[in-house]
Amino acid sequence: MTSKQRAYLKSLAMNLDPVFQIGKSSLTPELTAAVQEALDARELIKVSVLQNCVDDPKELAGLVSERTCSQVVQVIGRKIVLYKEGKDDRKKIVLPR
Repeated sequence: MTSKQRAYLKSLAMNLDPVFQIGKSSLTPELTAAVQEALDARELIKVSVLQNCVDDPKELAGLVSERTCSQVVQVIGRKIVLYKEGKDDRKKIVLPR
């Protein structure tokens, strides 16, 4: 992913609300499956890491992206933005070249 594409995705993510929250139970297989489904449906999602989660948000972002085959767009504070290219051409986010 180029820096121009990443910047474009960041601008789209600014208006998104977090879809999931990672709490004290950290990253469970159920949460990973739910994130995978959301990425398949939306391509771009935001995940919030709650204060009671002891894990580092950057490490969680890497772990989630690895398990869902997605890309980390950004991690700011306790917010993670993930992107996975969709298969449906009608809903697809067109990235700049």
